[in-house]
Amino acid sequence: MKTVKQLLATKKGVLRTIGSTTRVIEALKLLAEYDIGALLVVDDGSLVGILSERDYARKIALVGKSSSAVTVAEIMTAKLISVGPGQTVDECMQLMTDGHFRHLPVLDEGRLIGVLSIGDLVKEVISDQAAVIQHLENYIQS
Repeated sequence: MKTVKQLLATKKGVLRTIGSTTRVIEALKLLAEYDIGALLVVDDGSLVGILSERDYARKIALVGKSSSAVTVAEIMTAKLISVGPGQTVDECMQLMTDGHFRHLPVLDEGRLIGVLSIGDLVKEVISDQAAVIQHLENYIQS
């Protein structure tokens, strides 16, 4: 099973962040533009939260607030669980499953280095399982 560091090395794309004082409408535009489900919220180089589509749906859309009038800080999830580069994909899957969230920030000595989605992890697990199946098929045939 790969480590977080190995998995991040295979990911393409740029880590997308936003400041906490940004209006939610601007965050929504970024989510749509980059076709992503969450933005990491960074102020002065430090991770302070995450803003997901779920945050928007539950804290703006369902309560009738205006995304033009509300800042990211007002609806972001500030209590974060993060992982380090040495943790395994299995450990990350367990954290996300137990915590019912879909995006996991990766910190290396307190510095933000990436984010993993549940999709990234599922894709890796499927790939790993396919390799094991292939190995077992080769073993049985020999």
